Amino acid sequence: MKTYKRILTGLGIVVVLLMSFTSNAQQDPMYTQYMFNQQTINPAYTGSWESLGFMVLGRNQWTGINDAPETYTFTVQAPLKNERVALGLNVINDKVGYEKRFYVFADYSYLVPLSEKTNLRFGLKGGFTNYSHNLQAHNIIDPNDPSFVGEINSAFKPNFGVGAFLYGKRAYVGFSIPKVVNSKYENDYENFSVEGELRHYFLTAGAVFDLGENIKFKPTALTKASFTSETGTPLQLDLTGNFLIKEKLWLGAMWRSGDSYGFIAQFLFAEKLRIGYAIDFSTSNLKNYNNGTHEVMVSYELKFKKEKVVSPRYF
Repeated sequence: MKTYKRILTGLGIVVVLLMSFTSNAQQDPMYTQYMFNQQTINPAYTGSWESLGFMVLGRNQWTGINDAPETYTFTVQAPLKNERVALGLNVINDKVGYEKRFYVFADYSYLVPLSEKTNLRFGLKGGFTNYSHNLQAHNIIDPNDPSFVGEINSAFKPNFGVGAFLYGKRAYVGFSIPKVVNSKYENDYENFSVEGELRHYFLTAGAVFDLGENIKFKPTALTKASFTSETGTPLQLDLTGNFLIKEKLWLGAMWRSGDSYGFIAQFLFAEKLRIGYAIDFSTSNLKNYNNGTHEVMVSYELKFKKEKVVSPRYF
């Protein structure tokens, strides 16, 4: 109980601090099943599985709209012989219209045990982004517009990130900045540029509660924002509630402020294989033009330590 109180108190403090800023448009890929995919945004999450783990995820956003966003993600994490150290890898292919981003980032995390039931991890992330954008492929009113000449092709844009992850078996709080360096991309003629990467801030939290012998309830939250002096949009909040039935089946629903609502289903096989599906429906004006967003996730874990009591991972 004390662990939950500390985590929830910390969450409240960070939320108040975040709400005091003006936030801006998000560029990083978003995920509905973020509670099982936190390594992409927080390097300190690496190693929290306490096993060699693999995860693949495919997300097709706003199906029915041409050139709608598509994201494909692969992550792997593993603890080293020194169990306080863990390493990870993220490979993400993100496509929005004619914009293409390919990310490769490595993760390092270090464990600081706070008690028998509570751990704190600190993480570092480093890697690069390959960005391309064929400006001439756009269907524009004036084909001679000099702003749409040439192509943006940045083969190597290095970046790094930091994070912290406080967790126990049934609760967690995480805070991270996955890309610290802001960067811009320019076309061949240097007369057109785009903010390729903005500094994003992520805050995550969740807890698991028993509702009965065979049912558990897990509320989770993710807050994300980017802060610049040029543009401003509302801070975005994801709220999700999932029910775990007989330690095998997750069923839940989510709401994303100013964007969408959706539903999640996941099934666990022998605590090793996890298959999940999520569907989102837009609440903005886009709801009249698309057939929803579909997301499929598969993860697999190889555990090397034998546990006396086998229990599923809750996040």
